[in-house]
Amino acid sequence: MQNRAKGLKTTPKSKVDFVLVIIILILLSFGIVMVLSASAPSALAETGDSYTYVTKQAIFAVLGLAVMWFVSKVDYRIYKKFYWLIYWGSVGILLLVLIPGLGAEGGGARRWINLGFTQFQPSEITKIGMIVFYAGYLADHKEDLRSFKKGFVYPLLYIIPPVLIALFIQNHLSVGVVMSAITFVMMLMAGCRLLYFIITGLVFGGGGIVALMAYFSMAGESAGDGNFRLSRILNYMDPWQDPTGQGWQTIQSLYAIGSGGLFGVGLGESKQKYLYVSEPQNDFIFSILAEELGFVGCVIVIVLFALFIWRGIIIAMKAPDMFGSLLATGITTLVMVQVVINIGVVTNTIPNTGMSLPFFSAGGTALVILLAMCGILLNISKSRSKV
Repeated sequence: MQNRAKGLKTTPKSKVDFVLVIIILILLSFGIVMVLSASAPSALAETGDSYTYVTKQAIFAVLGLAVMWFVSKVDYRIYKKFYWLIYWGSVGILLLVLIPGLGAEGGGARRWINLGFTQFQPSEITKIGMIVFYAGYLADHKEDLRSFKKGFVYPLLYIIPPVLIALFIQNHLSVGVVMSAITFVMMLMAGCRLLYFIITGLVFGGGGIVALMAYFSMAGESAGDGNFRLSRILNYMDPWQDPTGQGWQTIQSLYAIGSGGLFGVGLGESKQKYLYVSEPQNDFIFSILAEELGFVGCVIVIVLFALFIWRGIIIAMKAPDMFGSLLATGITTLVMVQVVINIGVVTNTIPNTGMSLPFFSAGGTALVILLAMCGILLNISKSRSKV
């Protein structure tokens, strides 16, 4: 205990994880290059300037790096003091989309906040807020984690409000899935029994499927687009049954990936980005990357993400306290889940759902928040031993 306390006192003199910094900078640079390449035709058609999206992305990248540097200087343990406040703030910010003039709607969903000069999804803030909350809550209740009631049921109750708001108010299923996945991983890493998750999954699995089908119906009707979530699943199974409708984006994405071959058609030489893949700089940027840089380019990007996850796991393992370990676990899991879902969608491995690719998809506010989370990881890395 004395050695651990001494380690905490010397935290400011320790160095950040230099390997993680390099990985972040490479991913960020790679992402900006791909935004430039993927967005140029769309930006030219929409605004008359091919550099509209990449200019905005570059500005937010610089801002994000400044935020990352600042956050990396803030002792991560200070967040633990306010985790209850952060929880209620994370839930409340999701409701801001209901305020007329502030909430913005698009594609049948009301999940954006319009600040005039920019728009952002409040769910991006909620994700990190929930990570901080569960890191603090699980650390404070570590003696109860082997109990079914106090260590399993009670913690899960707190994920219900943000998930329900995301589903029924924002019509944002993917965020609910991501937050739930992060919560489950953090609970397991904190010491909750895996058996509880297995039994609960088996008991409620059938009922959950029925409930989801009912939700698909209600959500589709409220969005004015029929059973669009159910149709997404059907088109996932056979996108060519509706090639000019629900299956269009998936088919164009697969064309892009297939035409990339081993080494790609060359950076900037994509054909599918010319208004075939809708908004190629966003959720489907990986398909443009695959077309231009081929299988080799995809492997390089996946390896970079794997290295990021590896460093995150090392930081979590070496953190001096449970709160820091769970905080690093949550942030690393968030990046991992979003990467898996995004690549799964563009390759038609899973049904189509809106999920950005970290560091690559265009979106200034989301990028700043991501880099802020990287700053938290870097601060935690100061408190660990060298590996």
